[in-house]
Amino acid sequence: MTGLAKADFGDDFTWGVAHASYQVEGAWDLDGKGPSIWDTFTHGGGRIKNHETGDVACDFYHRYQDDTSLVQELGFDAQRFSISWPRVQPDGRGAANAAGLDFYDRVVDDCLAKGVEPWVTLYHWDLPQALQDLGGWTNRSIVGWFEDYVGIVADRLGDRVKDWMVFNEPCSFLVVGHLLGYHAPGTRSLRKFLAATHHVNLSQAAAAQVLRAKVPDANVGTTHIVTPMRSKRDTERDRRAKASIDVIANRIFWEPNFGLGYPVDDCPLIAGIDKHIKPGDEEAITVDWDFVGVQYYQRQLVKPWPVPKLRGVPWMSHDYRSYEITAMGWEVQPDGLYESLERFAAYDKVPKLIITENGSAYPDTLVDGRVHDDRRTAFYRAHLAEVERAVADGLPVHGYFCWSLMDNFEWAEGYVPRFGLTHVDFDTQQRTIKDSGYWFQDFLGAQSTVPA
Repeated sequence: MTGLAKADFGDDFTWGVAHASYQVEGAWDLDGKGPSIWDTFTHGGGRIKNHETGDVACDFYHRYQDDTSLVQELGFDAQRFSISWPRVQPDGRGAANAAGLDFYDRVVDDCLAKGVEPWVTLYHWDLPQALQDLGGWTNRSIVGWFEDYVGIVADRLGDRVKDWMVFNEPCSFLVVGHLLGYHAPGTRSLRKFLAATHHVNLSQAAAAQVLRAKVPDANVGTTHIVTPMRSKRDTERDRRAKASIDVIANRIFWEPNFGLGYPVDDCPLIAGIDKHIKPGDEEAITVDWDFVGVQYYQRQLVKPWPVPKLRGVPWMSHDYRSYEITAMGWEVQPDGLYESLERFAAYDKVPKLIITENGSAYPDTLVDGRVHDDRRTAFYRAHLAEVERAVADGLPVHGYFCWSLMDNFEWAEGYVPRFGLTHVDFDTQQRTIKDSGYWFQDFLGAQSTVPA
């Protein structure tokens, strides 16, 4: 790792930082924005640590210029941010909210003025509550509603934004939000999970068509969290258990868009998804992506489970003897990133890979104007070494985005986990670049702004 150098990744490699609308914007009810399912979920009480909400978050809505200046100062090429659907369409349908579109106009223009490429995610989990009241992703009509929304955003921003991601981590908002109920909308239903999953997969393809029709030179992709599975033994029972959990955590969200269908044979638990498939869906669901965004944080350990339809159960082993553990309780396993890239590169329909999220949370503290987060810097160095190895081995990796530019609202965990390269004091909104941010500044060859 001592020889890690930017030049080894190639001249066309994109270096960026990422964040998401609900996690940073705040202004939850300003300028015509409608409520999202996360507004409802956090205001419901008892679901978020410390009863926190994203009502203010990082106040990116008012401070976006300063935050984009941070991206520029640290030397990154690109800023990945998401569009809040209820800010654009307060009810999820019908006329657009002019003030909402104006806001994203300003963000895009500010990025371009500062030499920062805007990479836009169209959906990062904040569904309009008005659509959730109609069934949300479980209602097949949402495919058309989402198409309309994507068309509105593409019409407004497509003359300047060329890099688009349709969804952020379908696995997370479908499994955690619709099957386990820990995230919005808080549903615990296998039937609803399967319906929502199929409609999201259809929406992936529909949105890609809209983007290509409205933005002819668009670079269109989507993002998936990849969770490699491991087991303590290599027996047939363990292999079947891993394959089963791999379907629920990974393949059910990738392979239908690649034209491979749903992998029911490896996980009979998902057989009920057939009820939601209509004639023509197999063709409509297929997408030729320009790139796939790979998001990696950890592997999971799988134990065999005596339930025929599932066959295994995933868990975090918290093996402190073998791995460092982050503030999220995740094991730091850098080689899992290489494994994830290698796996996606094996699919015929994946021409290009971008790491659209990778990062770690630690209990950072601000002391005398500095945050000495050596563990985060070590995390990035180790993971970038795996990316460098992937590039050297010929895998089609063309970019890396840190999660995240700044500390923000971390969903059900509230504001306790800190992922940022920049520390945020949520009482004063003061930003302070952490040592990991300064490490990237040096690595990327930007002018040093480290305090004397």
